[in-house]
Amino acid sequence: MSAQFASTAVVGLRAPKTTKRSQRSVSVRASTQPMWFPGMDAPQHLKGELPGDYGFDPLNLGKEPKDLEWYVQAELQHGRWAMLGVAGAAAPEILTKMGISDLPNWHDAPNYQGYFTDATTLFWVQMLMMNWAEVRRWQDMRKPGSVNEDPAFSGNKLPSGIVGYPGGIFDPLGYAKGDLNKLKAKEIANGRLAMVAFAGIMVQYDHTGVGPVANLVAHMSDPAHNNVFQAKFIGF
Repeated sequence: MSAQFASTAVVGLRAPKTTKRSQRSVSVRASTQPMWFPGMDAPQHLKGELPGDYGFDPLNLGKEPKDLEWYVQAELQHGRWAMLGVAGAAAPEILTKMGISDLPNWHDAPNYQGYFTDATTLFWVQMLMMNWAEVRRWQDMRKPGSVNEDPAFSGNKLPSGIVGYPGGIFDPLGYAKGDLNKLKAKEIANGRLAMVAFAGIMVQYDHTGVGPVANLVAHMSDPAHNNVFQAKFIGF
């Protein structure tokens, strides 16, 4: 109650002509919307409606609605790529340590000679396939619903009016039919964590010369010496 009163009082001081009704709405919004820094007010363009919205935009990059739409999609895609990247960096190392396979460290994967074809062919196949998928995603962002039906399997459509989220053949378990907002919040939270995690993987490799699993094992075996402040161990 005191926080609400303080928030209303501050609004009143900053804008003397503001009506009591608008003051009350700002106070309620400030008390209900979770914030990245407790006690701060969210920017006007972040109203708690987006998945994972904690009012974080100190530079007001999303002040323009069109810019905000693009940033939302950019963060979503970067988060998804980061989740795949973290899994792709850790899984081969785990399988190799378990003796199931003999795969290279994520950093050495581009020079691996065990693929079914050469790296140049893989690169161009990836570029062509990703270009096709990304162009369709871009078209859907520009005009929502314009490419919401699967071109190969007719009848499989994305959720109506929802950009950037799967449906149809890409949602075989029917998650989109449930609490989609809750799943969106979980996905963006995991995506943000993955982006930070992969940045950590790159920094760790630069300092230690080994992968994330080896770094984790070393840290757990001797946390006092193998940590971020003393990252000098290589080839354990």
